[in-house]
Amino acid sequence: MFSFDLLARDGEARAGKLLTRHGTIETPSFVPVGTQGAVKSVSLRDLHVIGTQVIIVNSYHLHLQPGEDLIERVGGVHRFTGWEGPLITDSGGFQIFSLGVAKEHGVGKIAPIFPEQRDRGRHFSSKSEKPLVRVDEDGVEFISYLDGSAHRFTPEGIVDIERKLGADIILVLDECTSPFHDYYYTREAMERTHRWATRALEVFRHTSDSTQAILGIVQGGAYRDLREGSARFIAGLGFDGYAIGGSLGRSKKEMYQVLEWTIPFLPHDKPRHLLGVGEIEDIFQVVRRGVDLFDCILPTRMAQTGTFFAKKEDRFRIHILNARFKDDLRPIELGCNCYTCRNYSRAYLRHLFMAKEILAMRLATIHNLHFLELLMRQIRSAIKQRRLAELWREWVIPNDADPYA
Repeated sequence: MFSFDLLARDGEARAGKLLTRHGTIETPSFVPVGTQGAVKSVSLRDLHVIGTQVIIVNSYHLHLQPGEDLIERVGGVHRFTGWEGPLITDSGGFQIFSLGVAKEHGVGKIAPIFPEQRDRGRHFSSKSEKPLVRVDEDGVEFISYLDGSAHRFTPEGIVDIERKLGADIILVLDECTSPFHDYYYTREAMERTHRWATRALEVFRHTSDSTQAILGIVQGGAYRDLREGSARFIAGLGFDGYAIGGSLGRSKKEMYQVLEWTIPFLPHDKPRHLLGVGEIEDIFQVVRRGVDLFDCILPTRMAQTGTFFAKKEDRFRIHILNARFKDDLRPIELGCNCYTCRNYSRAYLRHLFMAKEILAMRLATIHNLHFLELLMRQIRSAIKQRRLAELWREWVIPNDADPYA
């Protein structure tokens, strides 16, 4: 029931089809985040109209509320949420990181979480806090952010939770590291992740539905020998696909290096998922290095603050609260066919955000997700026609660095 077929290549970039029991995912694909079983502010109908192929939900959050046993009783996460398409469950490894090391090191949620961005005051907290997590060889103990109750995750326990949730693709429990961790701790965490992956795969093969697929996660921070070693080890276990997670370095340049070190050691005939990337320029960069799937909260998080994707704007975005949009009767993006751009002006959208109307966030999210879905269709088509570099140059803003130069 689960298979991956490569249809075309343009350099290292790949176009393919990922078959699951709930439908086919055309790759490369952006995966919207529905952490608690819903993509922020939009309905399933909105997602269908946008053309969303797959969403990712979080086992950590669904375990805390409403609980995997309830979801299993009603027929799994598809039945519980009403989403009928392909669905991925994350193991909660990043959430555990956020409750632990991220608090100590003062790093934030939106990925990529690079120290160079913290220095500009973006996405980072300036203070460290007491961690709510303890990691040991067997697993992780943590305190619920909801009610202060104690919980324990093990590699086997996460597989059981994800089995009950019933997603098409599940991720193993891993230990994320921070850009501030040194080589020795990063290696220790990577090796622990490897042992956890081995345990998770063994229990998965004995207990899970044969229609589910499981992805191993490559760790190793921004250290070349660790990334290459982790990729070799995880690939050797025979997972259905592979995710690349953890610290991706202290800058975007390092993130791209991490991918160049990692991907050559992953099987070419299995899907590759990069955790936590959603910037437009990064999408082109990771796709051309051979990534098939990637998820990020960025488009919905941007929507909460009135930030819209736009093709020819600085960093591919506009902030609608800017006073220059007060009397602007144009749509967000000329030629965009999304519901928001077909029906509303920049002036009206600015008014909604200024008035703190709930509708504002929904309309912004619809546009941002539609924008990314349209981009991914263009990228898939460009790969099939071997013109991905040309597509990037159609998108690139003057004075931006050309990754194909």
